[in-house]
Amino acid sequence: MLWSACGAAGGGLQGLWEAEVIVDNRRVPFRMEFEGEGGALQAAVLDGDNRWRSSSARLEGTRLTVRWDYYDAVLEAALADGQLSGTYRRQGRGRRIEYGFQARRWQAPEASEEAAPNIQGAWRIEAEGNSRGRVMKGLFRQSGSEVSGTVQRIDGDFGALEGRWRNGVLRLSHFDLIRATLLEIRLAAPARIEGVLDGRQKFTAIPMAEAEAAGLAPPPDPSRYTGVKSPGEVFRFTFHDLEGKPVSLTDARFRGKAVIVSITGTWCPNCHDEAPFLKTLYDRWRERGLEVVSVFFEYTGEPARDHEQIRLFLKRHGIEWTALYAGQIEDGAVERAFPQLAGFGAFPTTIFLGRDHRVASIHAGFAGPANREEHEELKREMTGLVERLLTDRSAAHLFRR
Repeated sequence: MLWSACGAAGGGLQGLWEAEVIVDNRRVPFRMEFEGEGGALQAAVLDGDNRWRSSSARLEGTRLTVRWDYYDAVLEAALADGQLSGTYRRQGRGRRIEYGFQARRWQAPEASEEAAPNIQGAWRIEAEGNSRGRVMKGLFRQSGSEVSGTVQRIDGDFGALEGRWRNGVLRLSHFDLIRATLLEIRLAAPARIEGVLDGRQKFTAIPMAEAEAAGLAPPPDPSRYTGVKSPGEVFRFTFHDLEGKPVSLTDARFRGKAVIVSITGTWCPNCHDEAPFLKTLYDRWRERGLEVVSVFFEYTGEPARDHEQIRLFLKRHGIEWTALYAGQIEDGAVERAFPQLAGFGAFPTTIFLGRDHRVASIHAGFAGPANREEHEELKREMTGLVERLLTDRSAAHLFRR
């Protein structure tokens, strides 16, 4: 990919910058882009083809302040000798999270003559531990020593990973304002790699085709990861909307309609990936009897503050369907709120209900644009499912146990 470095010789910030956040002494590189100046200054964190654009940005003298209101996040940095240094802060689960920040203007990297291992293709990645989601799928592209791609986990993809081999180590990184991800990978043997995720979790990987031939367990199927305890039962819930009014599936607005229930959060990048597609479905079929309900679990548990974040999420994605607040995200919160579910384990989780409000399908996570092939396939599958739900009066026979 080619980026313009326009403005590099000027006194403003316009153009592309090489940035990094410092997380527990790990440096996680990413790219930022600045456009405009003065009151029209805008910043964006680059995430593959996606851009996490700022809500506001201002350079006053040498002091830069950038806000991303939809993540309750702010970057404060000082400009000196052509470099930015400062602090990035955002809301976390029950606390504020703070990272060091540095950036300098982007320069084309020098061509590497290193003979780099080639890991292009699909890999079966298995992390240490006993988690149900420890088996993942790595998808990598490579040109010389430069590598890009993503990792597909049960809750969704890691976003666009980029990096290069240096001295026998491949460092792939990603930053999307919430996740600061760093994979450090080494070639352990021919067609074998090993590595560490975020300085903590070790993993090994072999090519996916070899893993399939050996009969190794594949990554979890997101359409079977979460189920319902009694598939024949009508699905039920009651939560409050942003005006404090209780809303239930038994309300008149949902009667006789197919319903998509998205268990989501404004803090969740994969939920932001899912929202535009849900809007496409809703806009296309609302007149034929499709409803969408987003049930939000948020970081602070303070209703006024969480409601404001939800409103910003709705505005960002142009959402007009029902939005409900389920309280703070904490261990066991979803299971208590939705006691009919079995095996919940991912944000977002999307529940498809027929016109009889019985569960037809549950999908864990969302494959975003960074995993383009699975992203497009998932959209086709969900589109076909909604078409069937609008045609059939009962959904119980569609549910895959």
